[in-house]
Amino acid sequence: MGQAKSVTESSMVMVRLMMPMDANVQGYVYGGSIMKNMDEVAGVVAARHARMNIVTASIDRMDFYAPVHLGNMLILKASVNYVGRTSMEVGVRIEAEDLKTGTITHTGSSYLTFVGLDDRGRPAPLPKVIPETAVEKRRFKEAEERRRIRLQTLGKMPRR
Repeated sequence: MGQAKSVTESSMVMVRLMMPMDANVQGYVYGGSIMKNMDEVAGVVAARHARMNIVTASIDRMDFYAPVHLGNMLILKASVNYVGRTSMEVGVRIEAEDLKTGTITHTGSSYLTFVGLDDRGRPAPLPKVIPETAVEKRRFKEAEERRRIRLQTLGKMPRR
């Protein structure tokens, strides 16, 4: 297990122009295209935090609040919210920027759980995360509760 890290050490923003291959014939970006980008940015954040192989273990509910259109800039903001022993939660905020007007719309949010893997592909201990700001501390506490609910839903008890 590596040394504990601040949230900002692995946080990142990914920006991508939505092109015709990302959208249907009406010009709406496919939800699957958005989710692929979401998983990619969250995976990079998780790997930067862990500095080891990681895999996506789960994606919490994905709600789309507003459409993303062909020609919009897709903006994905991702950071580590919580780290357990071998798993971590990464939160992603998804926005769309209309390049003609400059309007930025919050189009969705999701939480992804990643597991760190050792060289044999077995779950491995992860570096802890250090929430520093009030927002990071709030996200940490909320992520702890989501983890408890996830484990309860799966019929597993959290390790102490």
